Amino acid sequence: MRRPGYGAAAGVFAVGMMGTTLPTPLYELYRRQIGFSELIVTVVFAVYAVGVIAALLVAGDFSDVLGRRPMLFWALGLSALSAVCFLCEGGLSLLFTGRVLSGFSAGLFSGTGTAAVLELAPAGRRARAAFAATAANMGGLGLGPLVSGVLAEYAPWPLKLPFLVHLVLLASAVAATCLLPETVHRTSPRPPLRPQGMTVPPEVRGVFMPSALAAFAGFSLLGLFTAVAPDFLARTLGEHNLAGVGAVVFTVFCASTGGQLLMGRVGPRRAQPLGCLVLVAGLLLVGASLLLASLPLLLVGAATGGVGQGLAFRAGLTEVGSAAPDARRGAVISAFFVVAYVGISVPVVGVGALAVALGVRNAGLVFTGCAVLVVSGVCVGLWRRPAVAP
Repeated sequence: MRRPGYGAAAGVFAVGMMGTTLPTPLYELYRRQIGFSELIVTVVFAVYAVGVIAALLVAGDFSDVLGRRPMLFWALGLSALSAVCFLCEGGLSLLFTGRVLSGFSAGLFSGTGTAAVLELAPAGRRARAAFAATAANMGGLGLGPLVSGVLAEYAPWPLKLPFLVHLVLLASAVAATCLLPETVHRTSPRPPLRPQGMTVPPEVRGVFMPSALAAFAGFSLLGLFTAVAPDFLARTLGEHNLAGVGAVVFTVFCASTGGQLLMGRVGPRRAQPLGCLVLVAGLLLVGASLLLASLPLLLVGAATGGVGQGLAFRAGLTEVGSAAPDARRGAVISAFFVVAYVGISVPVVGVGALAVALGVRNAGLVFTGCAVLVVSGVCVGLWRRPAVAP
C-alpha cells in the first residue's frame, strides 16, 4: 500500500495551526463573559506567542533526533489539550492555559511540520512542497478565525462548538500521521536531548539573517490582525458579526497564501524585497483605514499586506530550508520561526498597552507608522544584498 506523502503532512500541519487562531473572533464574547480590557486581549495573545517561542527554543531540534512523526503526535496532543481548556473555560486562568498549550503546539508544528513536508516531497517537487508547507501554515491560521466566526455566529454553543469541531479534525490528523512515513533515520546512537536555543550554523547565517528580518516584519502585520483587528472592528466600525470579523482576519492569511503562490514566478531572491515593498503599501492602507474608519480600506490593506507577507515569508523559508544541512534542518527552521514569532508578539503587546491610553485606533496608527519604518529598512537592506556568484 502506498503511504501518504507531503500533501497529507501539509494537511496535518494545517489542522494543527488552525487551532491556534480559533479564539480570535471570540475574544469579544470572552470579554463580556469574563470582563477584561484590550491590554488583556493582547497579553493573552502574547502568552500564546511566548509558548511558541519557548517550544522552538527548547525542542526546536528534537524532531532531528526523535523523528518527525513522534513530534507531530506531541504537537497534536498539545493542541487537543488546548481545545479541552477552552471547552472547560471558566475564567482567565484556563484561557491563559489553553493559549500557552496552543503556543507549545504551534512551536512544535512550525519546525517539525515544515521539515516533514519538505522531506516527504520527491526531489523534483521541493518547490511545490515548500509552497505546501507555508500554505498549510498560513492557510491553517486563516481558517481558524473563519470557521470559529461562522460557527459562533450561526450555530449553537458559540464558545464550545468551534473547539469540538477542532477535536474531531485533530483525531483525523492523528490517523493521517500514523500513516506518514518517517523521514529521519539514524544509524549511530541517538544523541541526548537538550535545549539548543537559537541554532544557526555559520554557513547558513548569510541567508538566515535577511530572511528572518523579513519574516519578523511580515508577522508583525499578522499579529495586528489576529489580536487587535477584531476589537477595532467592533468598537470603531461597529462590526459585531463574528463571521464578518473572522472573514476579515481570514483575508490577510488567504492573501498571504496567494503571495506565496506568486513567489514561484518571481524567485526567492527577488521575492523578499518585493514582498517587503508590497507589505509597506499594505501597512499604509491599513493606517489609512484606521484614520478614516473605513472597512473597505481595511480589507484592501489586509489583502495587500498579506500578499507582501506571503511573498517574503515563502521566499525566506525556501532559502533557509535549502541552505540548512539535512541533519540540522529542523533546528534552523525553528530558529527562523522564533524570529517570526517575536515579530508577531512584541509589537502587538505594545499596541495593547498604547490602546489603554490612546484608544485602539490611535494605537493602531502608531503601530503602522513604526512598522512602515522597520519594513522599509529591511526592504532597503534586501535590495542592497550582493548578487550570488553563478
